Amino acid sequence: MAERGIDDLAPRPALPGDVAADVCIVGAGFTGLWTAVSVLEREPDARVVVLEREFAGFGASGRNGGWVSALLPIGPAELARRHGADAARAMSLAIADTVAEVGRAAAALGIDCDYDRRGTFSLIRTAVADRAARDEQREAEEAGLPVPERVTDATLGSALFTGTCASVHPGKLVRGLARAAEARGARIFERTRATGIAPGRVTTTEGTVIADRVVVATEAWGAELPGIGRRILPLYSLVTATEPLPEAVWERIGLPRGATVTDFRHNLVYGQRTADDRLVFGGRGARYHYGSAIRPGYDRSAIVHRHLERAAVALFPALDGARFTHRWGGPLGVPRDWHPFVSPLAGGRVVVAGGYVGDGVATANLAGRTVADLVTDRRTPLTALPWVGKRPPRWEPEPLRFAGVNAVIGSLSIADREEEATGVPSRVAAVSGRLGRE
Repeated sequence: MAERGIDDLAPRPALPGDVAADVCIVGAGFTGLWTAVSVLEREPDARVVVLEREFAGFGASGRNGGWVSALLPIGPAELARRHGADAARAMSLAIADTVAEVGRAAAALGIDCDYDRRGTFSLIRTAVADRAARDEQREAEEAGLPVPERVTDATLGSALFTGTCASVHPGKLVRGLARAAEARGARIFERTRATGIAPGRVTTTEGTVIADRVVVATEAWGAELPGIGRRILPLYSLVTATEPLPEAVWERIGLPRGATVTDFRHNLVYGQRTADDRLVFGGRGARYHYGSAIRPGYDRSAIVHRHLERAAVALFPALDGARFTHRWGGPLGVPRDWHPFVSPLAGGRVVVAGGYVGDGVATANLAGRTVADLVTDRRTPLTALPWVGKRPPRWEPEPLRFAGVNAVIGSLSIADREEEATGVPSRVAAVSGRLGRE
């Protein structure tokens, strides 16, 4: 029997040849499906076609760590440097509001996705983490944004608590969105690979869609599309999950059900306590694959998964002896300047959205609503946000891309070990951070 909220993943039909549409969306993940739902909310009679090369939710949308966060790949200070203080604050507040919007919209659409807004605990276990926490509080205060609260818990220890984060079961959410889009009139065609995208036309392995507006919502898989290619880089993030843990273990850990957790290391880790009392724990550290290659075999790495499991036990010794029963992963989309984007092209006839660098559950909802306003010719506060019109620069050609990206990944691991040993901020990390964004 399928889990409540999850269907059996039986594939939908492929595109049955040439069809016409008002809006053709390439990619049936969070961005594409929120766009479809939002377009049909604005124009219920619109002919919306969604194309997916595998099945709805196959990509990052169906295999992430389930954080609905107000995080952006670049912080408020960097946003202000690039766009000005007012635009940066508008962007930060918009994504913060989106955390609640995801829960509201899911409930309105009848999607049971275990949405639970219990916030994020960023654990402070070292002097370097303490300094980073203070910097984060100061940056938020200077930007005029809500300041994370410093809390001390008898079991969790010292942490920075941020209330603008919820957790979800991402598979339930993305599959529910697909059903909701269809219920409103969208046509979703799976097992249909886009081979060419142009104003007014999407060619595929199964036929051609003639459409007034085209939306490209492929995130990491855009690296394989003509016209996007080097503007997005697929970088793998891997995840593991424990068996359901008894309440006695959770009492020793101290994490409330539905809460999310991280710390201040450079090679990011992220976790959540799920509705069925598992710890889902993921992180970066997997290497970049030459030529922006995406392969099913890259979804798992015994070395990286073992590292994640050891990191989880190190953070929460009460996990010692618990079984890790699930391992998975997948690529996320990284723009060269780490700036997410909603890019209208060809006079608005094509819109490309993405570049979330792993913080896409909430950001994709904001992108979907923004794209829907653009393709239905509405000018709203969302279309005035500073990521609209942003187009990422290209990544370096190979082999420079392979060498540079993996050097940065490796240096972040070195920086974490350096800080653990010395107790002072790593210069390696500061240099690597600049190189990754310049």
